[in-house]
Amino acid sequence: MIGAATTVLRVDGLETTFPSARGTVRAVDGVSLELRARSVLALLGESGSGKTMTGLSIMRLVPEPGRIVGGEVWFRDTDLLGLSPDSMRRLRGSGIAMVFQNPRDRLDPALTIGAQLAEVLRLHGASTSRQAARERSLELLREVQIFDPERVVRSHPHELSGGLLQRVMIAMALSASPEVLIADEPTSSLDVTIQSEILDLLAALQRAHGMSVLFITHDIQVARQVADQVAIMYGGHIVEHGAASEVLDHPLHPYTQALLACVPSATDESGRLNTISGQPLNLRDLPPGCRFAPRCPYVHDRCLPAPPRLLLVQGRLVRCVLHEDQS
Repeated sequence: MIGAATTVLRVDGLETTFPSARGTVRAVDGVSLELRARSVLALLGESGSGKTMTGLSIMRLVPEPGRIVGGEVWFRDTDLLGLSPDSMRRLRGSGIAMVFQNPRDRLDPALTIGAQLAEVLRLHGASTSRQAARERSLELLREVQIFDPERVVRSHPHELSGGLLQRVMIAMALSASPEVLIADEPTSSLDVTIQSEILDLLAALQRAHGMSVLFITHDIQVARQVADQVAIMYGGHIVEHGAASEVLDHPLHPYTQALLACVPSATDESGRLNTISGQPLNLRDLPPGCRFAPRCPYVHDRCLPAPPRLLLVQGRLVRCVLHEDQS
């Protein structure tokens, strides 16, 4: 893998599949990643590329009937895929925590925010009394910059805005002081102003707690703002992985290049929005060889016999036969 800095989370050859009427869907297909200490790795790609399923697989929260069928996931020296269900439950939150997209869908509408925070604290053994749980809940809400925490703990989810709910979810994730935070599209349903506030909050918390963050997003501008490292995902594969400045300023993979070409430019007065040609990949009907080949402007015969392997090129990993002579 890339780099010599301390690695806190390492994913090697991770495979997650789902059965379907047309055969097995390989939602996560041989994914390898490394997250370094106190850094942010953005997992970037279109909807359906396998980003969220990668995060859920790391947390061992794959929904039925999905199965993790191969690979390794290491949190420091702990093999997560080898842990018993009880041991994995204890590690969630205290070692690795996850902030989910669409927080309104994740919170119980029948319970107050205070009751739900107290339950999370109880599960992690952080509070032994009702008063202690309330005080810790208020402390967590203040830490995520909720300025009227007394009102929020008494509120039900439907009484709060999307931005407040996302702050509550971040507070829950921080409740047991995790070393690794997986943030799955934490700003996807928010307006631009609130999105910026949440990104600034996550950056401040990451620095204050010394956390490592796996930030899942489809937004290149968000990835550029938050990430030290970037992994580009397409069709269940990682196609490019390296330093954010290098990957986003000098992309090597044709898919990364196509993604960046779709970002609106402030200097382009044409009003046209670029798109990637062809249709998004259907994981139930994979093409032979390179999965981006049907949409790639550089496709040729070498792309089609078998999926290309990841190559180390210019200090980063790239899955493309165009760079075979440079590895």
